[in-house]
Amino acid sequence: MSKSADLAPVPDQAEDNAWFPSPFSLSQYTAPKTDFDGADYPNAYTSGKWKILLIATQERYLKMAGGEFFSTGNHPVEMLLPMVHLDAAGFDIDIATISGDPVKLEMWAFPKEDEAVKGIYEKYKAKMRSPLNLQEVWGNGFTKDSPYIGVFIPGGHGVLNSVPGSVTVGNILRWAHENERYYISLCHGPASMLAADVGKPEGSKFIYEGYKIVVFPDSLDSGANIEIGYIPGKMEWLVGERLRELGIETLNEGITGATHQDRYVLTGDSPLASNNLGKLAAKVLLEDVATRG
Repeated sequence: MSKSADLAPVPDQAEDNAWFPSPFSLSQYTAPKTDFDGADYPNAYTSGKWKILLIATQERYLKMAGGEFFSTGNHPVEMLLPMVHLDAAGFDIDIATISGDPVKLEMWAFPKEDEAVKGIYEKYKAKMRSPLNLQEVWGNGFTKDSPYIGVFIPGGHGVLNSVPGSVTVGNILRWAHENERYYISLCHGPASMLAADVGKPEGSKFIYEGYKIVVFPDSLDSGANIEIGYIPGKMEWLVGERLRELGIETLNEGITGATHQDRYVLTGDSPLASNNLGKLAAKVLLEDVATRG
């Protein structure tokens, strides 16, 4: 294969003008194993009251500025590796998509030799194939007694499709903020914070104004990711730019696996942060429920 072909996005035969990442980009961004180094929580939660609401993407194709489609979804490491830690820490995980359609994963990024990731995928596969309908979950009523201690929204470019503009996601994030529940996200997942500005009460403040987070850098999505063929063209909008417009401060310029906690908001900068974010979330949530009851 020539160098130019190695950098070219690969056609997705299931859709016109849709593209998978180039072979070269996958050689840089994916690996058969993650940096998982154990999930031992001797103080694991056992009372059964508190659990996690995972909001996943149900859409495969992200339209680019030039009309191309990026064949995407949720990044499997960004979703599954934090789940390993949350599950090991004793928290059951409910998985939902906006209208209950199956979760879409970027299986080209699945670490096929990672036993921890493979194991959690098999455990939760049925929930991913038949997730809850988020609109129905919200419609059933959320109160201060609702059992979700945290809302986890993993990344992957697919999250940019409908989650940031969802009134339902916005309602859930505002409920979590008001009731001191945790928001957990990484990479492109913090685009979901934009939903908190959708359908908010007239005259009310954007709940995340002034917060500090780490997130996938715009510079990569507008530069290197295009140059190496990871995405098939320019994006219609950039995550960090939109978040900053609403008063969120983005702390990182590159991707190092960094995480950050600002009050009840836990974020990671990229797939490299998946293990670290899982550890942080498990630690913070276990400390919280020990006193929350």
